[in-house]
Amino acid sequence: MRCTRSIYALGLYCLLLAGCADTGGVERDVYVVRPQDTLYSIAWRYGVDFRDLARWNNIGPDFRIAVGQTLILSAAAAVPTPRRTRPVPAPASAAATLARPVPGPSGLSWVWPTDPVAVPQAVPGGGILLSGRLGQDIRAASPGRVVYNGTGIRGYGNLIIIKHGENLLSAYAHTRESLVQEGQEVTLGQVIGHMGEGAPQKPVLYFEIRRSGKPVDPLAFLPKTK
Repeated sequence: MRCTRSIYALGLYCLLLAGCADTGGVERDVYVVRPQDTLYSIAWRYGVDFRDLARWNNIGPDFRIAVGQTLILSAAAAVPTPRRTRPVPAPASAAATLARPVPGPSGLSWVWPTDPVAVPQAVPGGGILLSGRLGQDIRAASPGRVVYNGTGIRGYGNLIIIKHGENLLSAYAHTRESLVQEGQEVTLGQVIGHMGEGAPQKPVLYFEIRRSGKPVDPLAFLPKTK
């Protein structure tokens, strides 16, 4: 009898643990805004488009958020808003859809964000590492507006994020002596900071470009090297 009760109690305990695990999964779909956060930095941290993040949370065109505000991080967790239905056009053929190219950064010019002393090292699933000398110039790779400048994202050191056009962001990690502020417009090639140290304590710039929240190959944007 005692054995049966023990087995029952163990089973109930496992069910309670499972229930807690499910609750934890739901909590991962929300984020509480902390000091130094911006909508762009949160979107960068979780790999989502900042425009989607704003839409899911009914944030206005100024993209302003407040410390302590709870943000929904996925479309699944968002409360759907009623929309007027529109006629759905006939789908294109599968071959035409697959062959359609991804639009490039129309009208934008790009330069190397720093002068690398070695071949750029690709980072799986992300950007590139550009090694150099401690304190060398870091430049805006394309004209835009600084939307984040801080140390609030773990693993990036001091990070600068620049917005280019509607759906492109570029990031400059492990910078020191930042020379720009959030909201500042920057020009092509403008010096925005100096190279700091990344892991393992070597002068390096981590450079990344994201389109609609997803990393893209930076080498496709930068001038070809000889």
